Amino acid sequence: MKLVASKTSPYARKIRVLLAEKQLAFEFVEESAWNAGTTVPRYNPLNKIPVLVLDDGTCLYDSVVIAEYLDPLGAPSFIPPSGLERACVRRDEALGDGITDAGLAIFLERKRDPARQDPSWIDRQRSKVDAGIEALARELGGKAFLRGDTLSLGDVACACALLWLEFRMPEIAWRSRHAALGRWIERLESRPSFATTRPQG
Repeated sequence: MKLVASKTSPYARKIRVLLAEKQLAFEFVEESAWNAGTTVPRYNPLNKIPVLVLDDGTCLYDSVVIAEYLDPLGAPSFIPPSGLERACVRRDEALGDGITDAGLAIFLERKRDPARQDPSWIDRQRSKVDAGIEALARELGGKAFLRGDTLSLGDVACACALLWLEFRMPEIAWRSRHAALGRWIERLESRPSFATTRPQG
């Protein structure tokens, strides 16, 4: 299988971390949906990454669907099989992806000509980012991971979101406000799966 993705995408990083944790072999096809002449629409008509292309040509998108597909393929598992435990992990994933969504909306709005930027839109998205970080800090509390002692998909998604904010929007400076989140991130960054997928560029 191959992963069509950008090295800076937090959604793609979530999948790359899972692949690394499970030690699943794949071909990485570096591509940006924003480049002229991008090939992403060949795999995803919505022109969004990541896309997982299976050996039979089946294309899976987006990251939520890809994570669902990958989880049973090897150990360890990052999504509980059923019930409230599963729902909570998927909710944690949604929180991480939602923080990323709002952060990306700000990032793209700031790329517009200054005269065309909408400050109220930026403020609205920033309030989502800040509220998401606060909710994440409350959920983590003093635990090793969001669901206790075991790394879950929610941890991966939320960590990729915060690390992307640090990469693209360092002024948010969430570590200075949330020491426990900082320690949690440091533990995750020490894992090879995170160390080898740091965004560059």
